[in-house]
Amino acid sequence: MNSTLTRRCARMAAAGALSVALLAGGSAAVASAASPTPKPSPSGSKYASAAPGSLTIKASVTEAKVGDKVTFTGRSKGLAIGSKVVLQHKKGSKWTTLHADTTIKQGSSYSLDYKVNTKGKEELRVMDGKTVSPTVTVNVK
Repeated sequence: MNSTLTRRCARMAAAGALSVALLAGGSAAVASAASPTPKPSPSGSKYASAAPGSLTIKASVTEAKVGDKVTFTGRSKGLAIGSKVVLQHKKGSKWTTLHADTTIKQGSSYSLDYKVNTKGKEELRVMDGKTVSPTVTVNVK
């Protein structure tokens, strides 16, 4: 008997909420009030994450002299405008973040300048969180 009373109260509260939503905002409010609450994803966020983003990279030159400025440009897909991207280079087998960063602009593009300081073959990429671009090589003489 107690569970029947609880179910009736719940139904009446839901019907009242739908009536208020209909009066307050029309059918759009009813649709949003009737939709189920999103369940947390396994990663802990409120909403399941979209497909991971991607980054491209292109160097303004493939050969440069020590001290020359090289401009790196590219586009992003699936990353928010204003996201910060940093330039990295490969030192041995590890990627090291350089003191060069920028943000994703309107149109999902970015551009950053870096003055190359080390002779040799520089392998470079840009990174935003876990999203990394392919590698680009600049020969520094």
